[in-house]
Amino acid sequence: MENGSRIYHLESGSKKHICPSCGKKRFVRYVEKATNDYLPEQYGRCDREANCGYHLNPYKDGYANPDQDLQEEKKVGIGKSTPVRAFADAFVPFSVLQRTLLANGYERNIFIQNLLNNIPFPFPEKDVEKVVELYYLGTLNKGYMVGALTIPYIDRSGKIRAVQVKTFDQQNHTVKTNFLHSIAEKHYLNQGHEIPKWLADYLKNETKVSCLFGEHLLDKYPVNPVALVEAPKTAIYSALYFGLPDQPGNLLWLAVFNLSSLKLEKCKVLQGRRVVLFPDLSKTGNAFKLWSKKAVEFEKAMSGTKFTVSDLLERNANDQERAKGLDLADFLIKQDWRAFRPKQREVASVLEPMVQPKGENSEKGVALNKPFFQQPRTPDAQPLPKPEPKWQVESLERYFIKAKFPEGPIQLEPASTITDVVKMVESHMAIIKAQREKPRFKPYYNRLMDLKVLLQQSKKANAGRLPKVKRRTQNNVKLKIKST
Repeated sequence: MENGSRIYHLESGSKKHICPSCGKKRFVRYVEKATNDYLPEQYGRCDREANCGYHLNPYKDGYANPDQDLQEEKKVGIGKSTPVRAFADAFVPFSVLQRTLLANGYERNIFIQNLLNNIPFPFPEKDVEKVVELYYLGTLNKGYMVGALTIPYIDRSGKIRAVQVKTFDQQNHTVKTNFLHSIAEKHYLNQGHEIPKWLADYLKNETKVSCLFGEHLLDKYPVNPVALVEAPKTAIYSALYFGLPDQPGNLLWLAVFNLSSLKLEKCKVLQGRRVVLFPDLSKTGNAFKLWSKKAVEFEKAMSGTKFTVSDLLERNANDQERAKGLDLADFLIKQDWRAFRPKQREVASVLEPMVQPKGENSEKGVALNKPFFQQPRTPDAQPLPKPEPKWQVESLERYFIKAKFPEGPIQLEPASTITDVVKMVESHMAIIKAQREKPRFKPYYNRLMDLKVLLQQSKKANAGRLPKVKRRTQNNVKLKIKST
């Protein structure tokens, strides 16, 4: 075959093939850039780097024309065993991410519900909500992966580089992995619709996951030491166990995506930080060795930045756990999170040697950029909305069954007066129970919540009449409540 000036690269997207070495369906094949045609099936890379490591590059064994392709190879960085990261030119719009942050979606989110109900030691709802808001975790509400967890990769400037989609079983083990752009593309093609411009532009990106998971938090927490793990799931579990970065000494948990995604270009955003790496286990310790080698290289290339590799798993794992390639989350989930909370100082003392060597000054990391929410933004980089909390319908109903209502009308707003409180409660409850979580019916829910607050205040006042109260709703409208 005449190769001419053809260029080859690893196929983008989430599609996997059978690896010719280990037999697992984890193999990414090489394709021709111009036509997107596959090369012979032996050319590709297994993404089980630690346990297999198979990688046959067409530029290494003479398949590509060495005279004509060599210069093109250098331009695109394909000839190296580890292709260089390409910067994204197009991003996932915020409007697309917002569709995954609907409040009612979390009730069907298998991963989130497992954290609340099905794991050995379920987490408090408020803790899970904080992590959801911190990382903008969402739910796929349509398609063949309904109930899947959406995991956005948001860069330091607030742009969405990729949205991973994962389904889990009842033990929170990964069942299926995909990306939102791939799911969207299939949807439009299957429906016979034209692919929108944002998606057409995005599909041209050679590298989709081109930033760290949680990278958008770096400027929000500028002095916290950073903990880097492979998968976002591990970062989520670790944040729930070791604590959120609301204290300067707490670790800020980020993820690189997978073992081979630990790249210098991707880690440059960590300049001036103390960084501790937690690689997954591997049968022969290759994962730990690989990240240890990269930590040395990164530290030389990034002045003022300290990289340390934790050997916590290596020291405590047995051969079976190594063979399975377990990660930090697999060990944490067996523990009761309550045992970690009273011992934050002890946990900090254990992690401190891994974060900073003895004898070194314990200076805080250097904040190199302005806080995240104070940075100038382009129209495509607006602050992300927080997922709305779920409606507490059952709780409201239980409260009003036992509540004592005042006599006479109640003025909630200057233009809104309740003449019959009992009828108002009955009608509003019927509406929100029938139209649960639908945004257009949210005012009915808000009015019931306002009434509940007033009745609680009245009970505390114990004066037989409603007190005068001023407070603000979510829309910043003053509410004036008067007794009659």
